[in-house]
Amino acid sequence: MAAAGGDLGSLAAVVAAVTACMAYARFAARRLRPGLPRLAAFLPVLAFLPFLPLRFRALHPRAISAFFLVWVAEFRLLLLASGQGPLHPSLPLPAFVAVSAFPVTLRDPRKATSAARRPGLGLLESAAMATLLASIVSLYRYRERMHAYALLALYSVHVYLALELILAASAAAARALLGLDLEPQFDQPYLSASLRDFWGRRWNLSVPALLRQCVFRPVRARHGAAAGVLAAFAVSGLMHEAMFSYITLRPPTGEAAAFFGLHGACAVAEGWWAAHERWPRPPRALATPLTLAFVGVTGFWLFFPPITRPGADKQAIAESEAMVAFLRHAGAWAVDSARSILACR
Repeated sequence: MAAAGGDLGSLAAVVAAVTACMAYARFAARRLRPGLPRLAAFLPVLAFLPFLPLRFRALHPRAISAFFLVWVAEFRLLLLASGQGPLHPSLPLPAFVAVSAFPVTLRDPRKATSAARRPGLGLLESAAMATLLASIVSLYRYRERMHAYALLALYSVHVYLALELILAASAAAARALLGLDLEPQFDQPYLSASLRDFWGRRWNLSVPALLRQCVFRPVRARHGAAAGVLAAFAVSGLMHEAMFSYITLRPPTGEAAAFFGLHGACAVAEGWWAAHERWPRPPRALATPLTLAFVGVTGFWLFFPPITRPGADKQAIAESEAMVAFLRHAGAWAVDSARSILACR
C-alpha cells in the first residue's frame, strides 16, 4: 500500500513533467522550421523523458509509462522534428500532450463516428477480456505445479489481454475528454498467416506505424525494402531491450534484440518467397498455426527469459493478484452498499 501511495505521487509528478516538456516542445516547434534546429531544440526533452518511468516503484506503471514516453513520445517528437507525424504545433496543449504520448489521433468530423466504426474494444468485449484476464491471474496460484511452457503460454495471453485493456481504457478517456480516437492496436493476431501479417498488420499496430515512418521508409529509399524491414526489426529489438530494462531494472541481455533480428530475417525470407508467385504456399489453415507456433517457440526461447530469469514475472503476478483482489473487494462493497440502500427503502 505504501508503494501504491508513493506511485500516486509519482504519477502526479510525471504528468506535470510530461505536460511541461510537451508545452516546451510545442513552443519550439511553433518557432522553428523542421530540420536540425527543431531537433536540437527537442534534445533536452528527448534526453529527459527516459528518466520519468523510473519514478515508479511498481512494475506495471513503470513499464506502461516507459512504452508511452520512451517509445511513442520519443518517436513522435522525432517525426515532429522532421515535419512529419500526427503532432502539429497548432494543436491545443491538452491534445498535443495526448497525441504525443498516446497512440491516439484527432477525430475527423467528416467521417462517421458511429460506435461500429470506432477503433478499440466495445464494452462487452472489454468486460469479457477483463474476466478472462482475472481468470488467468487466479490460475497463477497454481504456477508451481504448471509446466514451464504452460506458464509461458499464460504469460503470452496475459500480455495480449493487458495491452488490449490498457489501450481500450486510454481510448475511452481520450474520446471522452479530448475528442480523440485510439489508433487501431490489434486485429485478431491469433489469425495471422505469416510473420509479416502478424507484426505488420495485426499486433500492437501503433509500433509498426511508428517504425514504418521513422525507420522503414527512410532506409528503403536508400537501400531497398529488405534493408528497411531488417532495420525496423533491429530498432524494435533495441527498444524492447530498453523496455525490458525498465521492467527488470537490469542491463539489457541482447535476447530481445536477437528475437526481433531472427523475426526480421524470417520476414524478409517470407517476402522473397512471396515475390515468386508460382512457388507453393501453405493453406491458411496450416499457415496460421505454423506462424503462431514459430512466434511462441521463439518467444519462449528468447523473449520471455530476460523477464522471468530475474523474477520480474513474479512481481507482475503479485501486482496483478493485488489488483484483482482490490477490484473484487470494491465490487463486493458496491453490491453490499446497493443492497443496504434498497433494504432501507
